[in-house]
Amino acid sequence: MDIVVKGRNVEVPEHYRVHVAEKLRKVERYDHKLFRIDVELFHEPNPRQSDRCQRVEITCYSRGPVVRAEACAPDFYAALDIAIARLETRLRRAADRRRVHYGRHAPVSVAAATAATASLFPEVPAARGDSDAAGAVAGSGEHAKRGPAVETIEAEHGPGRIVRRKEHRARPMTVDDALFEMELVGHDFYLFLDKESGRPSVVYRRKGYDYGVISLVE
Repeated sequence: MDIVVKGRNVEVPEHYRVHVAEKLRKVERYDHKLFRIDVELFHEPNPRQSDRCQRVEITCYSRGPVVRAEACAPDFYAALDIAIARLETRLRRAADRRRVHYGRHAPVSVAAATAATASLFPEVPAARGDSDAAGAVAGSGEHAKRGPAVETIEAEHGPGRIVRRKEHRARPMTVDDALFEMELVGHDFYLFLDKESGRPSVVYRRKGYDYGVISLVE
């Protein structure tokens, strides 16, 4: 399993890379088909956000869906610990779902499965300009098999401009599968191809434990 650690506008010392590798080796027990984990560090220079100025994003790639977690804290070590705790929760959830499918039992719906655990690890809102729901696009399983998404980062010339574009290969999936993968990447929405209608659709989180679906029609 490859572990890639990189910083955005921050230098990553070698001892921190070693620390990350030691911490992440433990997550292999949830999915033995993991082949790559990307860890990205962000620094918020605004002094008013000193209590959450360091952000860590972790993205796991395997033969199954992409699993992602992120966290903010005053330092990168604390942020890493929080992010790994959230990551383990999502990997465990994915492993439980695989066991249910292999046993040929009907899986519990995502809304029911996550209702009891959603409050255990409250999400810290991310800076969407940086993370822009990279994992929350349909076909993450296919994406892991066929290679990384096509990404274009454009120069920032001012507010209100598009600074990043991404293209992901998509595979048809059910609404319940889309909700499940949305929970695994920790985003509030998920773009996918509806298996029943064939339409591009988006599932999104509403208040409480409710979800919504938006579909495109001609």
